[in-house]
Amino acid sequence: MDFDDTPDEATWRASVRAYLERCGPPGDPRAWQAALYDAGFVGVTWPESSGGRGGTPMQQAIVDQEMSRLGLPALINLIGIGMCGPTVIMHGSEEQKQRYLKRLLRADDLWCQLFSEPAAGSDLAALRTRAVRGDDGDWRVSGQKVWTTLAHLADYGILLTRTDPDVPKHRGLTMFVVDLKAPGVTVRPLRQMNGEAHFNEVFFDDVLIPDAERLGAVGDGWTVALTTLMNERLSLGGGGTAIGPKPETVARHVATRIGALSADRQALARQELGRGYVAALGARYTGYRQLSKLSRGELPGPEASAGKLSGTRSARDLADLAVRVLGGDARVATTRDGDGVWQNAQAVMPGMAIAGGSDQVLRNIIGERVLGLPAEPRADKGLTFRESLR
Repeated sequence: MDFDDTPDEATWRASVRAYLERCGPPGDPRAWQAALYDAGFVGVTWPESSGGRGGTPMQQAIVDQEMSRLGLPALINLIGIGMCGPTVIMHGSEEQKQRYLKRLLRADDLWCQLFSEPAAGSDLAALRTRAVRGDDGDWRVSGQKVWTTLAHLADYGILLTRTDPDVPKHRGLTMFVVDLKAPGVTVRPLRQMNGEAHFNEVFFDDVLIPDAERLGAVGDGWTVALTTLMNERLSLGGGGTAIGPKPETVARHVATRIGALSADRQALARQELGRGYVAALGARYTGYRQLSKLSRGELPGPEASAGKLSGTRSARDLADLAVRVLGGDARVATTRDGDGVWQNAQAVMPGMAIAGGSDQVLRNIIGERVLGLPAEPRADKGLTFRESLR
């Protein structure tokens, strides 16, 4: 693991920092992303043929670090950039790449990821949304997705469907690009406990999807989905930036509040801050290990799953501490520390522990694929999907 910038990386960092400091705070989220793209700071690692810069993972990490250092918000099309776009690059046709990718990078179109269902969360391959092929070769889709982040704002999504129920569940899936404005698509926001609605239910009622919008081969949707999931975990747990509130910001917040606590509670707050801060640094350095491997041209390892697992845990602990030191002020929506910023961070973190693979799924991955522990028993092993429903 190398903590120092190379001369080229230092030059790149200086140019990124100068631009971000000169641009000032962002205005309209789509316009801000378009401006960053025009400056060369969005899709840094994407191939030039797909609208990107053809840069290195370290260059992208430096952009992320500098935006975090200035407290700038994440890009509005982060799901498209980190998950959907790489899937189209890997499995899409040339026509799809030309039609979608540059507009995605500029936030002309927003994207979402349509995977989870009411009966298929952690066990994604158990999904039931059906795609049936017609005589003309195109597809009709019916079913429901849930917990779809930003679907209420999205123009397009990548949609995982079941196209053959008479083979084992992982083999009968097919992926598509879907127009969220198409007839038969209904998006219903899910209100969260913080009053916001980032997640959605999405219903498909006999939605027509042309075969030209298929990603990968028919029945090979699980392979395509793994591309998405790998990029999702890498974007959430492998970049060396904090998940949730930055530990330095939490430390400053606690320092301003700790004087109002009793002596014994001050000691507890310091202990919890120390544990959470160290855990957050561990997750950050795990991300740096991942970046160091990528910069040397090596394949991603288990660091992304481990980084996401530990990162969400430390972020949840720090957010909880930040709210507890508010004392009685935690009960009101507006505090002298901002308009409920810490309460909002606390409310968001349980969802982050599910996004990109729940904690339990990630522990299974680490246990089975890193530690070599026995796999969990599967009652549906060797059965077709239809047989598994009986």
